[in-house]
This record gives sequence, structure tokens and C-alpha cells, in this order.
Amino acid sequence: MTTEEIAQLIQKHVNVEVEANTKQPQHEIIVKNVDIEKVCRFLKSDNRLMFDNLSCLTGIDNGPKANTMEVVYNLYSITKSFRLTLKVMLYRETPVLPSVTSVWKAANWHEREAYDLVGMTFENHPDLRRILSPDDWEGHPLQKDYKEQEKYHGITVKYERD
Repeated sequence: MTTEEIAQLIQKHVNVEVEANTKQPQHEIIVKNVDIEKVCRFLKSDNRLMFDNLSCLTGIDNGPKANTMEVVYNLYSITKSFRLTLKVMLYRETPVLPSVTSVWKAANWHEREAYDLVGMTFENHPDLRRILSPDDWEGHPLQKDYKEQEKYHGITVKYERD
């Protein structure tokens, strides 16, 4: 099944606007942030698709100039042997979207990583807290304009090269 055909199924059965982008080598379907959980639930439960595996979820900061962030979902249907990429575009000031942990349990750690490192908030996540950085770490290290702190609990963080 093609990316365009999957996009048409989403629009017909979930009744949301999506955009199939087939210009890039890796085709993708662009979904609005408010619709991502509904779309994912459909993609997993529809017998024609059966995307039962969330292989990866990646948070990307496009920087202050672009003023956007992206969440990329890589899905796989084991029974149908389909691969699909979904993308959600977010405004950098309000990087908020629904969690998909109710659809795929694997989203739990992926969303926590995107929260911790990029600063995205996943609404209704069962345990949204840092996963790689200490709880009291300042900022989100994968944001383009991130400035690391000089010291953390008295330990020098920023090292100067000789």
C-alpha cells in the first residue's frame, strides 16, 4: 500500500486532514498535533494496515530561526510488511501534543526522551519525566540554542579544551 493510499484511508475513516509528502526519498504523512493519537489508533487497529509496531519516535528542534520542532514516528506493520513515517510539526514556543502511549507502550520511553532532550510535552503521558538527564537538570540539551550550565551540584560541566 502506498503512502498516498494510507493518507486517503486516514482522511476517509478518521475524518482529519493529513498531507502525504512523497517528494523526499522517505515518504511521510504529515499530521496535525491534535490528531496524532486518533490517527495512530486507526493505523494500528485497521485490518488493512495493522501498524502494530512503533519502531522509533524522534524529537527534532529546527532552531529559533525556523521556530519549529518536529516529532517523527516510524511505524511498521509486522503482518502486512508496511513501513510508514508520520510527522507532526510544532511551534517551538508550544511543543505540545497528545501521547501515543495508549496506542503503543513503546512510546513511553521514546516520548520521555523527546521531553528530556528536546523539551516536547506529551499530554496524558503516564510518567512524563526526564529519562537521561537528572530531574533538576536545566534546559534541554538537543535544542539548537541550548546553553549548558557551568556547574551541576559543584561539578564542572563545561570543559575547556587545551
